Amino acid sequence: MGSLGSDPAAAVMTRNLDACAPFHMTRPTIVPYPQRPARTSGAGGSGSANTVRKVSHQIALAAAATLVSLAFAATVFERWLDRRRPQDLAWATSLGLFAAGAASLWWGASAGWSPGPFRAFYAFGAVLNVPILALGTVYLLIDRRRADRIAQLTVVACAVAAGVVVAAPIEPGFASDVLPQGSDVFGAGPRVAAAVASSVGALVVILGSLWSMVRLLRSSAPKARTGAVGNGLIVLGALVLSAGGLLNSVLDEMTGFAVSLLVGISLIFAGALVATGSRRSD
Repeated sequence: MGSLGSDPAAAVMTRNLDACAPFHMTRPTIVPYPQRPARTSGAGGSGSANTVRKVSHQIALAAAATLVSLAFAATVFERWLDRRRPQDLAWATSLGLFAAGAASLWWGASAGWSPGPFRAFYAFGAVLNVPILALGTVYLLIDRRRADRIAQLTVVACAVAAGVVVAAPIEPGFASDVLPQGSDVFGAGPRVAAAVASSVGALVVILGSLWSMVRLLRSSAPKARTGAVGNGLIVLGALVLSAGGLLNSVLDEMTGFAVSLLVGISLIFAGALVATGSRRSD
């Protein structure tokens, strides 16, 4: 028998098999089906629902703090229009600034944090409000002429500090649903302004109100004890506002600030009404 290569018929069969080889001998290329991305807590499911609920109650708390602050500011301002006592004007202005800070929190929580709402929040909520609140205590403690001079210096210093916050460069890359820390986005200027304004203002409010409370408790005036209670409420309100950072360690930043703002301004409002009411007959 001859070899396969010498047989014409076999050669033709071999060529036919070689021609069909790509269809029945080679392994087909498998194109993988696109896989669905893994579901994360921020993309859906229970994690997404939790995020939505958290943002919703943050917006609600910020809105409540804004409206309550505005109502309190309007009430104290009406008392100033009626009686023209400078401490009422200082407290009304401070409550209005607290309302602006809460409104900035509302803005950031609902629209997402960016340089605009954070600058407003930092200026109203960390720089301006406490020094103006302290002026109410100053007017309660010293004579009108000296208090007016201190008020003028305070207003100028607050304007400069607010200008620093507005003009300072700010780092980009905000997380829309997280209230940033000032140290994460600002340089030294705005942070120093906020630290000095809040610490000095809170010190004046707390020590001044405590001194006024002790002095009133020693007095035999008819409404002295009522005035002491009012000053005590102001001290408690200032302490609650200063302790907002502690709430941030238990709650998230936006919720902690909104809760401390609601409680703190409610105490300050009550204290302002009681303290100034006790002096109606002075």
